[in-house]
Amino acid sequence: ILGATFFTFRMGFINIRGFKHAISLARGKHSDPNAPGKVTHFQALSTAVSATVGLGNIAGVAVAISIGGAGATFWMILAGFLGMSSKFVECTLGVKYREIMPDGKIFGGPMHYLRYGLEKRNIKGLGKILAGLFAVLCVGASFGAGNMFQSNQSFQIMASQFAVLEGLGFWFGIGLAVLVGVVIIGGIESIAKVTEKVVPIMAIIYVVAALVVIGINIGNIGAAFSAIYNGALNSSALKGGFIGVLIIGFQRAAFSNEAGVGSAAIAHSATKTHNPPSEGFVGLMEPFIDTIVVCTLTALVLIFTGMHEVPDVTGAKLTANAFGSVISWFPYVLAIAVFLFAFSSMISWSYYGMRGWTYLFGKTNKSELAYKIIFLAFVVVGASVSLGAVLDFSDMMILAMSVPNMIGLYILSGEVRNDLASYMKKLKAGTLGQPDEESN
Repeated sequence: ILGATFFTFRMGFINIRGFKHAISLARGKHSDPNAPGKVTHFQALSTAVSATVGLGNIAGVAVAISIGGAGATFWMILAGFLGMSSKFVECTLGVKYREIMPDGKIFGGPMHYLRYGLEKRNIKGLGKILAGLFAVLCVGASFGAGNMFQSNQSFQIMASQFAVLEGLGFWFGIGLAVLVGVVIIGGIESIAKVTEKVVPIMAIIYVVAALVVIGINIGNIGAAFSAIYNGALNSSALKGGFIGVLIIGFQRAAFSNEAGVGSAAIAHSATKTHNPPSEGFVGLMEPFIDTIVVCTLTALVLIFTGMHEVPDVTGAKLTANAFGSVISWFPYVLAIAVFLFAFSSMISWSYYGMRGWTYLFGKTNKSELAYKIIFLAFVVVGASVSLGAVLDFSDMMILAMSVPNMIGLYILSGEVRNDLASYMKKLKAGTLGQPDEESN
């Protein structure tokens, strides 16, 4: 969060002034179909959003509100707003330092900008250490939080709504592994084609249902916003005091939108563009969608329905109860939405983990295939077993990814600011379609 605040000031509040341009880029304006890369701006955005919008937005927010009270919502929104600037910096660098092979395959993300960006600054040794550490953590996080956690939780919530699935975790895992396998065997293009269709549909269903619940309980608007305001800014906030509420809100947002973790830079590095900052603009929309829109709507549903004060119920079940209190059949829809959220997170994280793996073990087809087989095996394991400590461990791996990444972002932020200034000049002059001197 401190890093996100630093980048917000260093980039001149890019999270505000760049938002309109980000929407234009995602809609295809200024795009060049012949630019180097494999996927469109919108496909890269969908892939990265599909990895972040998921169980954290449904279960994680419920946990945050249960522990921190309504006030955690305010700090969650602020953290999402600041995180937009971190995403801008890391996604710009992801494209700038990517490597495009003769066969068209693209290798990018923190491993590359940590190694080659820091080498350019004459700190080659540190760059190699940080890049290697990031790659190891990224592979670990892809097997844990990006895979086993997703398959486990999607099975749990599906079995809770569809009793026929109880006790069939292994077979559920096999079916899910087949579905995931069909998509990931085709690489980033097929992942992008699936996510660009699945993500908007599931997000729209969730957002519309949340607005219906809030609309039906609109009479509680005064009490709800007063609970958020008092809970966030009142130093004697009920659940753990001012600092406790602030930390819980920040923590939930940081884990949900992954700003500063570096994962999204891997997806965005495959975008068709001549200008690295263009992808930074598109990337800054992710924390807005993930945290400011989806997480906030979940929080408002819980607060407007009064479910945030129900004792002994938390996580996805609390969110399902809140929706169910207004739309009796919605927990079934939510179960399917959670499944789709989990499925899309898994296919995106498989790509992130694979790029960490190829950085460590070689950029060959054999190396990629070995990773995909191991990844699919973990899908089955995740759905079949009770995870417990594995989940805590995988959460820690995602958090640990941000350490080497943020060090690199601090060091390279001046370079990004210069690239941004040059990009804005091009935008004003109308010459964005021309290749950037430093972009490949």
